[in-house]
Order: sequence, then structure tokens, then C-alpha cells
Amino acid sequence: MKISTLISLIGITLTSITCLAQSKEDESADYLGKRWKDVATKMPATWYGSDEAKLVAENVLLAQKEIGGWEKNKDYHHTFSKSEKEHYIKDKFEIGATFDNDATITELRFLAKVYSHYKDERYKRAFQKGLNYIFISQYKNGGWPQFYPVRTGSVAYSGHITYNDDAMVNTMKFLKEIFSDNTEFASLQITSDTKARAREVFNKGIQCFLDTQIVYEGKPTVWCAQHDSVTLAPAKARSYELPSFSGSESVGIVLMLMDINKPSNEIIASINGAVKWFENNRIEGIKIVTETQKDGKRNRIVVEDKNAPTLWGRFYDLKTSTIYFCSRDGIKRNSLADISYERRNGYSWYTNAPEKVLKRYPEWKDSVK
Repeated sequence: MKISTLISLIGITLTSITCLAQSKEDESADYLGKRWKDVATKMPATWYGSDEAKLVAENVLLAQKEIGGWEKNKDYHHTFSKSEKEHYIKDKFEIGATFDNDATITELRFLAKVYSHYKDERYKRAFQKGLNYIFISQYKNGGWPQFYPVRTGSVAYSGHITYNDDAMVNTMKFLKEIFSDNTEFASLQITSDTKARAREVFNKGIQCFLDTQIVYEGKPTVWCAQHDSVTLAPAKARSYELPSFSGSESVGIVLMLMDINKPSNEIIASINGAVKWFENNRIEGIKIVTETQKDGKRNRIVVEDKNAPTLWGRFYDLKTSTIYFCSRDGIKRNSLADISYERRNGYSWYTNAPEKVLKRYPEWKDSVK
């Protein structure tokens, strides 16, 4: 090989290495511009062993409530101001820990990742405390509230068993990873007793799914986005979230039931009933588009399109099984155009999520024959 060719190859190699290193450096440096959930769970594995991750971990430790959980919608990866630090210290014992918007589960996943690099016992203790928070916040009937301790007053609905935004499903997925020896948590050396408790708590959650499934005309159907923690009946949350059949939140529940190995007859009947409901409540021939109005505002409208993918409504009336929409006045309306601009454009009223269930159903059905 000519010396000039060799020098050229070496130059290309060094350039590639430099670019790769620069790319990783840029990716790590850009963490401040990411969402907290992405920083907590989706950064390169090596980043969780960085000095930046250690600084973030200090924030996560400071923000943990004394009861074990965390608040929602907080940017724990940003530098805390003096007033923010004072807030977290002052409010350690105040109500605010939650599973809403992936809170608590996200922080636990982050701590596990950082602990795998640094073995700081404070991270492990915080993780164990957070896991215990999941255990103690479960109702005897197997459900979880959105917030624990339960809040009162105008937000008392957060004490309902909460399926909304997959809050309970995400909690149970995490528990399943704990007792299934997921490698993400291997470094924590979780005890067999703790794994056994996680499995027990998970199984109670599955039973809660079965016990809260709405039975209509003698047949199991789907679920409401939240259920009363005592009666287990479909329950109201915010003013526009009325008791209903949910075409959205029911999806995560069914997919989790489908993951159960050797399902009982009750679970099989539950899945079959939900699938039947999804099949019977399709919405065909329309799509949702966003138009620009004369005033420059963006507005969602429904248009006819015979080739549009199948949709489902987020909420269906419990008596008529018809889709409905709501403004903050809590009055049901039959058309998206009939509700306020703010709710029409600030909330998801249609979904294609049930398609995941219907695509998986044939294979699942064959597996349980």
C-alpha cells in the first residue's frame, strides 16, 4: 500500500472517530432541550454515567415526596433555582405525588439507570421508597388513584381508579418488569420478597380490570376512563369527562390482558367482549383535519372521506352507545363542531388506538385455543 494511501485512510478514520465523538457529545449536551421523560429514559446508556446525569439525580432526590412519589410535569433535568429548591424542601410532606402523566414511574426508571453506573446507595433507597409508594397507594380492590394521598375539593376525582392516559396500565407495566427480572433493574438486586409483592400487587390490578369492565345487556364491553374507588362504577372526572364507554383508555387494558400467559376463562371472556365492542363501534368514512380560519387560528373539523382509516370516539354514551363531545359546561353534544373552540382544539376526541387490539386479536385468539 502506498504511503499516501495509508495516510489518507488514517485521516478518514480519525475524522470518523472525531465526528462520532462529537455527535455523542452534542447528543449529551442537548439534554436540556429535551423533555424530562426523554432525558429520564431515552438518553444513550453511557449518558447515565455522566456528571450531568449525577446533577439531575440530585434534583430527583430532592424532589421526591416523603411518601415516596413525585409531582408531575416537572423539568427535573434543569438546574433548580434557590426558590425551586426551597419549594421541594418545604413541600416534602404535602400532597402532590402522582402517577399522572407518567410521574413517579419515570423518576424510578431514571434512578435505576443512574444507579447502574454509580451505585450511590441514596439512589437505591429512593428507588425502594418509590416502589413502596406504588404498593401502599393501591386500593384493596386492586386499583390505583391518580394521586396518593387522595386530594379533596374540586379535584377529588383524582381519587377514582384512574385508567385515563394509561396511568394504571403504565404502573402495572413497571411492576411486571420488576418481578420479571428485567435487566434494567438488575443492578438494584431487588429481593425475592419485593418481587413477590410486586407480582401480587400486579395480579390484584388485573382483577380490578375484570371487576370494573362495564357489562352492557349482559355482556362485557370496555371501560370508562375512571371508575369509582368504592362502587367500581364508571365515574366522572373533569367537567367534560363524563361516565362513558372509553374508546381510548380501554385499549391499554386489553393489550395488557392479552399479554397474560395461560389466561383464565374470565380473562378470555373479557378480551373477547372488548374486541366485540371495538368492532361494533367503529367510525368509518371521516377524518379529522386542521384548517386555518380567516382570523389565522387553527381549527379542527370533521370531513367526509370514504378512504379514511377507521376511527373510534374517545367517549360513548353509556345508554345509547353513541359518541359524544363536551365543553366545560358538561353538556353532551353530538358533533365536534358544537363544542367550544377551546375544547375542540385542546383535547383528543377521536382515536385510532383500538386498531392495535384488532390487529393483534387473531394471533392472540389462536394462542388460547
